[in-house]
Amino acid sequence: MTLFSVWAPEKPVRLRVAGEDRAMEPGEDGWWHLDVPAAPPGADYAFVLPGADNPLPDPRSAWQPQGVHGPSRVYDHAAFAWTDQRWPGRQLPGSVLYELHIGTFTPEGTFDAAIERLDHLVDLGVDLVELLPVNAFNGTCNWGYDGVCWFAPHEGYGGPDGLKRFVDAAHAKGLGVVLDVVYNHFGPSGAYAPMFAPYLSSGSNAWGSSVNLDGPGSDEVRRYIVDSVLMWLRDYHVDGLRLDAVHALHDEGAVHLLEQMAVEVESLSTELRRPLSLIAESDLNDAKLITPREAGGYGLHAQWDDDVHHALHTLLTGERQGYYGDFGSLDCLRTVLEGAFFHAGTWSSFRGRRHGRPVDRQRTPGHRFVAFLQNHDQIGNRAVGDRLTATLSPGLLKVGATLLLTSPFTPMLFMGEEWAASSPWQYFTSHPEPDLAAAVQNGRRKEFASHGWAEADVPDPQDPATFERSKLDWSELGKPGHAEILDLYRKLIALRRSTPGLTDPWLHQVEVWHGDQHVVIRRGPSVVAANLAAVPQTVSLRALPRSVLLATEPGVVVERDRLVLPPESAAVVSVR
Repeated sequence: MTLFSVWAPEKPVRLRVAGEDRAMEPGEDGWWHLDVPAAPPGADYAFVLPGADNPLPDPRSAWQPQGVHGPSRVYDHAAFAWTDQRWPGRQLPGSVLYELHIGTFTPEGTFDAAIERLDHLVDLGVDLVELLPVNAFNGTCNWGYDGVCWFAPHEGYGGPDGLKRFVDAAHAKGLGVVLDVVYNHFGPSGAYAPMFAPYLSSGSNAWGSSVNLDGPGSDEVRRYIVDSVLMWLRDYHVDGLRLDAVHALHDEGAVHLLEQMAVEVESLSTELRRPLSLIAESDLNDAKLITPREAGGYGLHAQWDDDVHHALHTLLTGERQGYYGDFGSLDCLRTVLEGAFFHAGTWSSFRGRRHGRPVDRQRTPGHRFVAFLQNHDQIGNRAVGDRLTATLSPGLLKVGATLLLTSPFTPMLFMGEEWAASSPWQYFTSHPEPDLAAAVQNGRRKEFASHGWAEADVPDPQDPATFERSKLDWSELGKPGHAEILDLYRKLIALRRSTPGLTDPWLHQVEVWHGDQHVVIRRGPSVVAANLAAVPQTVSLRALPRSVLLATEPGVVVERDRLVLPPESAAVVSVR
């Protein structure tokens, strides 16, 4: 027997199952229910609404084997044979994240194919694999941020069982899994939930209509989102969620949706007896998100820190366009390494106003900030999706990796970064609707033209070749120019984990000083020195060195309390 339920206030709903339409029975608060004995797992079903041209998939569908426009299929979460019963979980503090996109991580672009590459991640030394969104979207290839079924993994990747096989295999190898989820908007094609109930508000954000979090009917909308959060963590054994663009969650309720999530995830974590992490993407530069609830915050576990990226990127590349305008100096790098945010109640020329607020360095640990040299946005939202590999010398690539992986923050790598992958990662879509496809193509070109890139240089998101170009080339791993970078990343991750000072998350223990094109970071008994110049430089350590723990280039010379660094190089030194 299967109980079918759907929320559709003031709309009589019929259930179509086994070729027959059946009237559903009204329940409380706009819910409709029906028990159907002859609808076992694997049965297809849909809902029929008055005035709708076609039967519609379930807004809470767990399985969409025929795509987002097709019928839903009954799925039994209890039927999967998990083998991770002894998995203790993986906490975020002390971990290294690795962001990947299932569709371009391997040539096959499936969960099962990604499983075959997990040994590479274990050998690299990362702790948590962060998947770009995998919930169902229209078409065959997509970044994942246009998803419309917030309870169903994309069938083209392997569907519900495929995701479970991936998580189970990751846990067997000691890797945790973080899933990127999007609750600030529905994608433009196949979003049928708003036809059932008031899931949307009258407002909008950069990606479409805003989700109704504080208007009439919003209690059930919030329940819809939080139930999705709990489902990924409970039913798919995922270890954490990355919450996309939470600044676009408009909520004027007394208890913000993010705090509600934190409360219920804490309860689930206690029930499951393993750590569960919530990581926010936010451009607000406000540590309230990651401040514990007992101190007046929302109680999330971490947030992405774009300011660290901007400080490193501009310093290494010299780029200053758009939102990079205020970044690029060594003073800026010192500010973010010591205090997490560059804009902390300070003037932002890009926004034309003051932005952010300072972080309490003595009470907020650095591991609550996820930092990165590259990620899907910072690569994919460039005109041709070029990685730092296409811009920087091998020496500066190594300097950037050293500064990131010895920072007090939680570092995150983007797939292929660890071997200086040459493949771009471009913006790709596969919208089957001609009008929508044309709108995406034209909008993308206009967007980049406004940033100074020639429209002719922007790849067509709808061209299958754009998607194919974005797939990793795994044959590069052992080749000259790639193997050396991979070896450095392995050593840096191992050093980060084993070296006193580098394991310390407290920002008030970080001290940074710099000179002309060089920077030195003191973290307890460890000092990191980096030379960004094309000539050797002598830098002061302000302490007597014990030993050089790592050098990105040969030829580092110790002179009492100073280091002579080769051009475009970095070193990690233990000091007295």
